[in-house]
Amino acid sequence: MVERENEIKNDLIEGRNAVIEALRAGRAIDKIFIARGDVDKTLGHIASKAREKGVVVVEADRRKLDFMSQTHAHQGVIALAGVREYCQISDILALAEQRQEPPFVIVCDEISDPHNLGAIIRSAECAGAHGIIIPKRRSAGLTAIVDKASAGAAEHTLIARVPNISAAIKELKEQGLWVYGTAADGQSDLWHTDFTGAMALVIGSEGDGMGRLVKENCDFVVRLPMKGKVSSLNASAAAAVTMYEVLRQRSGC
Repeated sequence: MVERENEIKNDLIEGRNAVIEALRAGRAIDKIFIARGDVDKTLGHIASKAREKGVVVVEADRRKLDFMSQTHAHQGVIALAGVREYCQISDILALAEQRQEPPFVIVCDEISDPHNLGAIIRSAECAGAHGIIIPKRRSAGLTAIVDKASAGAAEHTLIARVPNISAAIKELKEQGLWVYGTAADGQSDLWHTDFTGAMALVIGSEGDGMGRLVKENCDFVVRLPMKGKVSSLNASAAAAVTMYEVLRQRSGC
């Protein structure tokens, strides 16, 4: 019963950017609730676009939206959508082939904070990654909080959910990808590591970093240069810095 209740909550898309991107991406939306009496132009734009696509738009009291909300920051709009489906690793690699680009895959090793996962998804989509892999256990999933934290990027990103991250990494290596992990004790400096080929980037958990087996399965472990007194960056910040170095190199800059 608890799992089903969580599943129902995860059908919500909250916040203006997230709902706009869901509409743009063609996500199956059953109904959109908009705060009654709010004359904000963005909400009016959402309502107009939703009706164009045949989506039912309902004005609701803000107290109802507050009660429905999982993020507690709905910004006056909540969409009730069909359950988001995860993809397969093969779908991510197929997208890279379709774009005629060397695969660029992000692997999240037990990122439990939904805000961190959402931020990683946002950076990955902006940096041109072809997809993200997350584990089924001890990890945030595609919840309303993650969707909102990604500013709607989750609606445009292929995400695979796998039983075992180490096994997923082995599958990627069998498909010809080099696997790069990130850690403070990495042997390779970020600015002097070649990221131009087919690759997967592993982002470790917020507290412990990459698990031992995951780290052992990486071809390279990369360290970020740190000049301050704090020894490490937040997981999502480290991910963003590294992803944009990948993008820089692939853009020939």
